[in-house]
Amino acid sequence: MKRSLFFKIFGGYLVLTVALSGLIVLISSYLIRNYQIERTARELKEIAIVLGERTLGMPSEGAAAIDRFVKEMGKKINSRITLVAPDGRVIADSEEDPARMENHRTRIEISQALEGVTGRFLRLSDTLGQEMLYIAVPVEREGKTLYVLRTSKFLKDIKTVSRELNAKILLVTVIILVAALIGAFIFARTIYRPIGELSAAIKRVAGHDFNTRVLLKAQDELKEVADSFNDMTDEMQGLFADLTRQKEELNSIISSLQEGLLVLDGEERVLLLNDSLKTLMGRDVEIGKPYWEIIREPALNELVNRVHMEKLNRVGEMTINGAVFLCSATYLGPREEIVLVFHDITEIRKLEKIKSDFVLNVSHELRTPLTSIKGFVETMEVEGSLSEEQKHYLMIIKRNTARLINIVTDLLTLSRLEEKSLVLELEPVDMPDLVERVLKIFEEQMRAKGFSVEVRAPLDLPPVMGDAFRLEQVFVNLLDNAIKYTDAGGITVEMEARDNTVVVSVADTGPGIPSEHIDRIFERFYVVDKSRSKKLGGTGLGLSIVKHIIMLHNGRITVQSSPGRGARFVITLPAGDPSSFKA
Repeated sequence: MKRSLFFKIFGGYLVLTVALSGLIVLISSYLIRNYQIERTARELKEIAIVLGERTLGMPSEGAAAIDRFVKEMGKKINSRITLVAPDGRVIADSEEDPARMENHRTRIEISQALEGVTGRFLRLSDTLGQEMLYIAVPVEREGKTLYVLRTSKFLKDIKTVSRELNAKILLVTVIILVAALIGAFIFARTIYRPIGELSAAIKRVAGHDFNTRVLLKAQDELKEVADSFNDMTDEMQGLFADLTRQKEELNSIISSLQEGLLVLDGEERVLLLNDSLKTLMGRDVEIGKPYWEIIREPALNELVNRVHMEKLNRVGEMTINGAVFLCSATYLGPREEIVLVFHDITEIRKLEKIKSDFVLNVSHELRTPLTSIKGFVETMEVEGSLSEEQKHYLMIIKRNTARLINIVTDLLTLSRLEEKSLVLELEPVDMPDLVERVLKIFEEQMRAKGFSVEVRAPLDLPPVMGDAFRLEQVFVNLLDNAIKYTDAGGITVEMEARDNTVVVSVADTGPGIPSEHIDRIFERFYVVDKSRSKKLGGTGLGLSIVKHIIMLHNGRITVQSSPGRGARFVITLPAGDPSSFKA
């Protein structure tokens, strides 16, 4: 239950005031009682001393006379008087018959008086059965105690006086208590009113009412708090206006995006999307729903799960409602959110298909006439009687025809690889043995250049599950390039097993590849040094074929190079069950 600050302040003062008032009454009652007892004790002592002096000459008159005198004096002073002999025998008593009273020698106040001091004790009277205050003084003559004169008084008389005083003190206390509570009430309201105004103002600000102001008249700390609050609301008003403007700008930008935008939270629920995505999906997408209830695409599920697991940005391609999208997924670490941007690449893929079909058709069409030209050239070489000049031209025709045939062959191979229509014949492949077989093809070229290729491989290197023929194509292209572009130094092929994979690197000491070309060397027809490539007979398709063959084996290829320091191609191929590979 919510408790008001006013009642907390007032209640605290109430409890404190009541507690202090009660404590004052209790202490006052105790002090009054003690004061009354001490005052009565002094009076009784004075009475005892006076009576003792008056009774010094009376023992000769006899015990009866003394008892009568004591009884008369007890009535006059409204106190009990008792004379006790040194042996404890009661000589006279103002209330009882001395002869019937027991020996008082053991009474504490009598014992103290017999020792020469004033005796004092507070106890219940055995004779009268009431609580009494006893004062006993020794009556002496010539240093000898003749008897003890004891005076006593009922405490009920003291209590009556104390009760009257306590009643008056209580009345005064109640009056003071009421006045204090009225003051506490006024004080609590004085404190609570500005705090209440601040509380109400804060609630209005929480409701986005930034025009709220708190104006206090008192010049105290609360006035400083109110002024600070007003300054804060001014600042918040400006910040909120900026945020609102930025939000509107952001929403406008998001809405104007042609690409589909989808933001998912850590539990894969939709947080934000734009109109372009709704158009792409062909349906409305509800905020707060799991995305997989709306977009049922396995490739998207795989991409989202991969980003969540790896906590890295990833890109994937997928088909949704017949359209092809390149989806980039960005992981937002602190809140585990994922931002997905869908780029429609349907037209690009159609153009690529048209280009691929065109290249494939042209390659098929060129293959037959080129084969015929090659055949006629070879026939003319064998059967014709040609001059040296004619032979020279014929060699030029033959060399360029061979180059065109190589280009057509590589284009057909590359087309099949890109369309993934090529079926791999998987088997365990011993990589060191495969590289040695490929090197035999280039023995003449290496001998002509005067260097050899160094192969380093551990004896326990596991085999690679792959297509031996296609992998030979990979190393034929890589070693052919390395030998062509290396004029001095040498070539090194290194192999090692790493995390269920086989890593093979081919490094040369050639001119290297400038950094601006590294990202494009795997593109078809892309060459770094066009004049040298043309001179050496390159088609510009070799590295593109290498990349696609490696990708078909679920591997990857990277290149490390810098001008003047050669190039190093690193191939990573998985080793294991052939069923884990895609053909």
